Amino acid sequence: MTSQPLQSPAPEYALLALLAAFWGSSYLLIKLALATIPPVTLIAIRVTIASLFLLAIMRLRSERLPRGARDWRLLFVQSLLNSSLAWLVLAWGQQYVPSGTAGVLNSTSPLFVLLIGMVMALWSRLRGTAAGSGSAGTPRKTIGVALGLVGVVLVIGVDALRGIGQQTLAQVAVLFGAFLYACAALSGKRLAHLSSLTTACGTMLCAAATLLPLSLAVDHPWALVPSATSLVAAVTLGILCTGVALIIYFRLIKTLGAMGVASQSYLRAGVSVLLGFLILGEQPPPSVLIGLVITITGVALINWPARPAPYDDRTTTAKTERATS
Repeated sequence: MTSQPLQSPAPEYALLALLAAFWGSSYLLIKLALATIPPVTLIAIRVTIASLFLLAIMRLRSERLPRGARDWRLLFVQSLLNSSLAWLVLAWGQQYVPSGTAGVLNSTSPLFVLLIGMVMALWSRLRGTAAGSGSAGTPRKTIGVALGLVGVVLVIGVDALRGIGQQTLAQVAVLFGAFLYACAALSGKRLAHLSSLTTACGTMLCAAATLLPLSLAVDHPWALVPSATSLVAAVTLGILCTGVALIIYFRLIKTLGAMGVASQSYLRAGVSVLLGFLILGEQPPPSVLIGLVITITGVALINWPARPAPYDDRTTTAKTERATS
């Protein structure tokens, strides 16, 4: 399945920027929350709050959760790829990896989408079937992926690359988290028959069912005394950066495709720089501003609408004859 053709792409690009803003600001909220809340419990709180918020929205909109076992299996797999397992390995890895290095490694999701799409397309050709991922990449998208990664390195700082190769296992964990995000973007297309709200709510319910027992066993949350700042950060993280963000995320999978929605990982670095400028008064060096321009250019190339194939009456007639024969 490929992304749906866009009548007006501007709203989707605006939503992509908003998604990057939500997930880019989540790093600041996580840092505030982790001051008094352990990682596993924080993630459990995050997905539980998101679940309750999304259930309330579903009730207001009179939508229902799916009942079929197949849908719930797909939702459970999606919850592992996009939240439970991905967030756990990232949280563990970021304890030992400098933030700059982690930022570069965590922004490689579009690269993984491109590579997985190429492998799937090659496998389909070897089997003599049509490629179905729609994410193998065009030269324009490939250039966009490369530019985006270069831009992220400039935004975060070239010095971050010097940390690569140290704390190898933790860096592999961060990189594996980015790989899981890429798999989630591709896997999410199998849920296109469900509404974005239903998919978001279902995945968070599965994540909560996985992480709440783990939190009880590992952190004994009843003994914790979280600060007011950590609680506010956790609630904001659950509602805006998870609940609302996932509704946008699953919509964009349908409209922009897997690589398009994965490209927001490049924009998150720019969001962190912007927050530092607005909140902390930081003055980014010229290399950061150049990196932002390169990053935005890369994201634009990835998401630039493809030209519709020219109409060929002979081709259409041939396809119709094959379909009816």
